[in-house]
Amino acid sequence: MITLRAVGKAAFCGAAVARGVYEGARRRRTSAAAWERTNHAGRTVHLHAGPAAAAGTALALAAVPGPAPRARAAGALAVLAAAACGAHDDFAGAGDPRRGFRAHLGALRQGDLTSGAVKLIGIGAAACAAGAVVKERPLDKALAAVVIAGSAHLVNLLDVRPGRAAGAVLVLAAPGLARRASAPVAAAPMAAAAALIADDVAERTMLGDTGAHALGAGLGLAVVAGNGRTGLALHAAALVAAALAMDARNHLCE
Repeated sequence: MITLRAVGKAAFCGAAVARGVYEGARRRRTSAAAWERTNHAGRTVHLHAGPAAAAGTALALAAVPGPAPRARAAGALAVLAAAACGAHDDFAGAGDPRRGFRAHLGALRQGDLTSGAVKLIGIGAAACAAGAVVKERPLDKALAAVVIAGSAHLVNLLDVRPGRAAGAVLVLAAPGLARRASAPVAAAPMAAAAALIADDVAERTMLGDTGAHALGAGLGLAVVAGNGRTGLALHAAALVAAALAMDARNHLCE
C-alpha cells in the first residue's frame, strides 16, 4: 500500500537524518562549550540533539510522498522556523529567568524583545503560514495555526526531564499512524524522536528549545493532517487550555 511505503520512507528518512546529524555534530570539537548545558541533575550535556531532531523531521516531511508539494514544503519550513526560534532562545536567551506568555509579553510592552517573545512571534507566524497552505477554509487555516504553534509550545514545556519531550512525541503522534492522511506526517517526528531518545534518557544530550519546538511543530502538522474542523477545534482548545494553565503556574511560582 502507498501509505505503508510513505510511512516507511518518512520513518527511514527522519531516523537516518536525525541520527546522522547528531553523530556528526557530537564528534565535532569546535565551540564545544557553547553547546554544553547543565541539566536538572547537575550533569553536563550537549544540545546536539536539537538540530538533529529538526533536520530529521523537516527532511522527512519534505520527502514524504502523498501530500501536495506545497503542503510538504510548508510543513518542512514550519519545523525549521520553529527550530530556528528555539535555537535563538537556546543561545541568546540562555540564563533569562522569565517564563511564560505573561512575562515575555509584559517585557515586549516595555520595549524589551526577549528571546521568548521572538519564539512566540516567529513560531506563530510560521504556524499561520503553514496553516494557510495545508487547509482551504479560513477557519480551518486559523485552527491549524493554533494546533501547530500550540503543539510546538506544549512539547517544549514537557522538555524538563530526560526523554520526556521525545517520549511525549512518540505517544501523542502514534494515533496519527492509524489514519491514512496523517500516517506519513506523524512518522516524521516520531522517527526523529526515536532516533535520539536513548541518548536523551541517558543524559548525554538534550533537545533544548531547538529540538522540542521542531518535534512539536511536526506533531502539530500530523494532527492537522488527520483531523477535520471538529477535531482541530478540540485539539486547539486543549492546547490553549494547557498553555494558559502552565502560564498561570509559572506566574504563581515567580
